[in-house]
Amino acid sequence: MSATHPFTGLVVIDFTHVLAGPACSHYLGLLGAKVIKVETPHKGDAIRHRGGTDSEGAASGMSTSYLTQGGGKSSITLDLETEAGAATFHRLLAKADILVENHIPQTMKRLGLDETSLAVRHPHLVHCAMTGYGRGGPQENTPAYDVNIQAACGLMEATGTTESGPIRAGAPVLDYATALAASFAISAALFERAASGRGSFIDVSMLETGLCLMSSTVTDYLKTGNEPQRRGNLANSRSPGAGSFACSEGVISLGVNEESQFHNLAGALDREDWLTDPRFAERAARKAHAGELVAEIEAELARRPATEWEAVLQQAGVPAARIRTLRECLASDQVRQRRFIHTDPASGVATPTLPFRIAGAASHAPGKPAPRLGEDTAEIMAWLEGGS
Repeated sequence: MSATHPFTGLVVIDFTHVLAGPACSHYLGLLGAKVIKVETPHKGDAIRHRGGTDSEGAASGMSTSYLTQGGGKSSITLDLETEAGAATFHRLLAKADILVENHIPQTMKRLGLDETSLAVRHPHLVHCAMTGYGRGGPQENTPAYDVNIQAACGLMEATGTTESGPIRAGAPVLDYATALAASFAISAALFERAASGRGSFIDVSMLETGLCLMSSTVTDYLKTGNEPQRRGNLANSRSPGAGSFACSEGVISLGVNEESQFHNLAGALDREDWLTDPRFAERAARKAHAGELVAEIEAELARRPATEWEAVLQQAGVPAARIRTLRECLASDQVRQRRFIHTDPASGVATPTLPFRIAGAASHAPGKPAPRLGEDTAEIMAWLEGGS
């Protein structure tokens, strides 16, 4: 085991497809686990052939969506509908610590790989299943993608403005949040197994993950009965100093929620008069005169570009960030110095890593590029026979 790669020595069988499942096993691999991706012959994971804008890569089974969470894994092709394929899969599970899958329950049951059967045959195994709605309930076998769950959990209805109508988040946030939730649950199950010696079944719901992402909104609704309203770029705090404000060039996001932050904002904008103005001096007054305060903040920020205001405000202790494009964010010194993007030296493919570091690791990067379909089959079969 390594301090920077705590899952070294663990074996993960990745029987997943699309995004959430592959991302989960990828995260485990970045922390040192040996990940074996089991794919169907001929086509493999469907995400190999779609996602992103690289049509040439997708046509060759190496789409950018696949590459994002394919690094560090080995690929074997098995037809689980055949006796030989199923037998090999069980041999893999016998040597594995973790099974990660994201198929609907009836598919797993048809293959004889449901949680009850696996618990009997492989009691040591931590079996993590990710589905749209989780086990139990009328929708347990309903297939779902990120966009469906964004719609189902209320996230889309709460996003956008009254004019725009519901809007999907601009990235598959539910897929990746579900992957992180599953990784967290697997870590907990491994901790328990270290004491008990027995594996467990983990049931991860994308719908409930979506509700977790909205936890404070859920609690507010349950206590008050007030459903969330679409507020555009205004912050959930409903503070008049929290939101997006146009500058002479660009837009800046402010998170002025506390008294000290409002004092810092007034100082940074050379508007100390706000601190004695009866409309703005106290929190309650600011809320009562929110429209007037917002207009005055907008007028001050319109004097300079967002690139200048960001530095001024941040140095003054104001939570502020200018709205950036993805290109600008990835080029920033912050992202570069943290080494969040890893470029594989062999393939030249650059992908995100993990949003944390353990034991001072410079980064947690995959050991090899994403494999082509079935390229490690012979090596994995030799490993099953007792080879290295």
